[in-house]
Amino acid sequence: MKKFVIGLVLLSLSGTTFAQQEPDDIALATNEFQLSYYEALKQKGIENNDRAIESLKKCLVLEPNNAAVYNELGRNYLKLRDYKASYDSFEKAFQIDPKNRWYLHGMYDVCFQTKDYNQAVVLVEKLVAFDLGYREDLTSLYMYTQQFDKALALINELNDTVGKSEKRENYKKQILQDARFQGSEKDDLLKSIAENPKDESNYIALIYLYSNSNQEEKAMEVAKKLEKAIPDSDWAQVSLFKFHLNNNDGPKAVKAMNQILDSNKIDNKIKHRVLNEFLIFAKNNAGYEAELQKAVSYFSEDKEVAVAKEIGKFFQSKEDWNQAKTYYAMQLSNNPNDLETALLLFQAYVKLEDFEALAKKSEEMTELFPSQPDLYYFAGLANNQLKKFSQAKDYLESGIDYVIENKALEINFNIQLGEAYNGLGDQKKKELYFKKADQLLKK
Repeated sequence: MKKFVIGLVLLSLSGTTFAQQEPDDIALATNEFQLSYYEALKQKGIENNDRAIESLKKCLVLEPNNAAVYNELGRNYLKLRDYKASYDSFEKAFQIDPKNRWYLHGMYDVCFQTKDYNQAVVLVEKLVAFDLGYREDLTSLYMYTQQFDKALALINELNDTVGKSEKRENYKKQILQDARFQGSEKDDLLKSIAENPKDESNYIALIYLYSNSNQEEKAMEVAKKLEKAIPDSDWAQVSLFKFHLNNNDGPKAVKAMNQILDSNKIDNKIKHRVLNEFLIFAKNNAGYEAELQKAVSYFSEDKEVAVAKEIGKFFQSKEDWNQAKTYYAMQLSNNPNDLETALLLFQAYVKLEDFEALAKKSEEMTELFPSQPDLYYFAGLANNQLKKFSQAKDYLESGIDYVIENKALEINFNIQLGEAYNGLGDQKKKELYFKKADQLLKK
């Protein structure tokens, strides 16, 4: 019997290269079967799936139990999103040839595309028997179907056999937020630490586990063990920093904080938390201003959170205007176009009656934001206080035209214009602007 060899291509969702080959060799019983099958492949190649299916059905008339034909039908139906027909075709192929996992994988493709993850689990659990590479797919499927106990067991197994992955570690953190799974995980981590005391990751995971369940003392014990086992560990300092703050040991807390902030292993969320805790400590304990400024400097390139600005707001809420001014100025130095910070800084200048600095900076900012009325207002206010009434008038008259639907700001402009004209000796205009301000107040 003459044989015609056709190469078939199948894409795996898991991305794993499998040892078992697809059904490449198809014995063609007749020339008619051969021609129909070849025509089906040709039509599929040009994405004419309907015609490919017609040709494959002709093949089934000649060979009704040909698994490869059903497999091709499954692929074509899948392209047409006829999911039931596709699944049924792959299932028929697998029934005829249950040793070929590609037919089973075809059913998995259908379930994955239709998001039928429960059935996908059943199929992938069978596929694992063919190739262990499917365990990665199975981990995700357990998460999708909320089978967290099975997911955790499989994650730990994979961590031990093939090493950890970021994806699996994220899954694990999600699972361990549920207290039901923390007990067994704690025991596993304690065992792993005992067996391999130089593996930092187990300590870190255990610290997180204890911290997330509000067992700070136990987290501290683990951090101390980590510091003893790996003296240069940055992660040990995260918990030790909190311990030093609680003991009111500022110098040790500063040392731990600087190591944390300088570390490229610790993510910014934790660094922000550390800085916030030290900020509260510094506010209640005098003498740490220099250390706080150094800590803020670590975040000068942080694009997500304007750390210096947020610290300035903290001190402003405490009415510590000197400290607020310091941090607003620092933020504005790092980002000269930060209008919000500029306005906050100007408020601090007013509270501190530093009108020289206010005049200088507000005038500079009007060049950057020529249509921002608040800047002209602060420039006018500062110059009035410095008795530079002509300059104050010019800024105020230029800026008031930009005030739109802001009654409070319009009132303040008119008051300052009245002050400017009073200083210039023009009583008529002084009364005019004070009257406008009074009318606005009464509205």
